[in-house]
Amino acid sequence: MERLENLLNQKKSRKVGIILALLATIVPWPIAGCHKFYLRQPVWGVIYFLLWDSPIPRIACAIDVIWYLVQGQELFDAQFNGLSLNYTQSVDFNPNMVKPMQVEIIAEGLRELDQLREEGLVSEYEFEQKRRQLLDHIA
Repeated sequence: MERLENLLNQKKSRKVGIILALLATIVPWPIAGCHKFYLRQPVWGVIYFLLWDSPIPRIACAIDVIWYLVQGQELFDAQFNGLSLNYTQSVDFNPNMVKPMQVEIIAEGLRELDQLREEGLVSEYEFEQKRRQLLDHIA
């Protein structure tokens, strides 16, 4: 029992989350949602698993991959490891700090998200929430 608690309390790796979500988008058998279980989101993991034979979990996993890639380690730790964000330093926005590759990835994620909304697979509220999360990384 103690080993299980230690395993659950371990710091979650962003790289492992990305790899698991990427595998779920590529591999044809039903492993969709395994990254959600790893990141302590079992409800989402079950939802992804129950829908494994539809395209919804694969698309959602692809969006998760993009999201985990662009969000950075500090935000990932705040979301999945319970660490607080450090806002004590003042940072001036410098347009040169945003990498063009990040903008491309975010733009692709926004296109996929808009397609999901148009197909009725994502509600307006969910679309707006994810859109804001993605755009927050640019500005």
